[in-house]
Formats: sequence, structure tokens, C-alpha cells
Amino acid sequence: MENLNSIIFYTIDKSIKSYRQFAQKRLKEAGFTITIDQWLVLKAIEQDSLASQQQIAAAVFKDVASITRMIELLVQKGYLSRELHSADRRRFKITLTEKGEDVIEKMQPYVNANRKQALQGISEGDIKIVQEVLSKITENVT
Repeated sequence: MENLNSIIFYTIDKSIKSYRQFAQKRLKEAGFTITIDQWLVLKAIEQDSLASQQQIAAAVFKDVASITRMIELLVQKGYLSRELHSADRRRFKITLTEKGEDVIEKMQPYVNANRKQALQGISEGDIKIVQEVLSKITENVT
């Protein structure tokens, strides 16, 4: 019988979930009121200010319905603004507000510290190997 811990995808998922729980707890302890997923949406918009909701969803590996709800919440919290797109009335132009830019900047040191803690004791070479292996897995299935 196959042991769950011998399945690479189980181990990958377990690592990701453990990291996300760890990171979210630390961000909450630091007084931040947005989730890691919400921060990722803000970062995706920061990196591509012209991105559509579909592109944002793809960038953060979420479905469009989830992104729509998340964007609405971030608009309500004042981190994003949303207005009808001037060229296409079916789309919205989503932009970071000053508050959104500020929270990205304030959270970044905590995000960096969380990553550093999670990668403690792992060499740059090992990190590169993991990235190459995961990229190959992605390539194999897309």
C-alpha cells in the first residue's frame, strides 16, 4: 500500500499549506488584516496595472469568481479602486489606491522574513533544483 508521504504531490501540497498557515499567522500577529491571497492580488496588480480580472486570476492561481469576490472586498477595504474600462464597458479598470500601495510596502518585510524562516537551512543550490524540478512538472502537465 502506498504511503501518502511517499507521494511527491502530497508532500508539495503539505509544504505549501504549512507555509501558508505559518505565514498567515505571522502576518495576523503583526496586525495585518488582509490574507496572503489578498496580498498576492495586490502584488499582481502592482506588477501589471493593466491586467484584467481573468489575468489576475491566472497570475494567482484562482478562479475568476474568487478573484471577483476578493477584488470587491479589497475595494471595500480601500486597497483598490474599480471603474468601468474606457474602451470596453464589460470590463473594469482595477487600480491600487495609496492605501493598497502602502500595505504592500509595509507587508513586504514580513513576507520576506516568512520566506527566510521557511527556507532556513536550505542552500541556494537546493532551492534552484526544487525550482527546476517543479518547473519541469508544470511543463509536463501543461
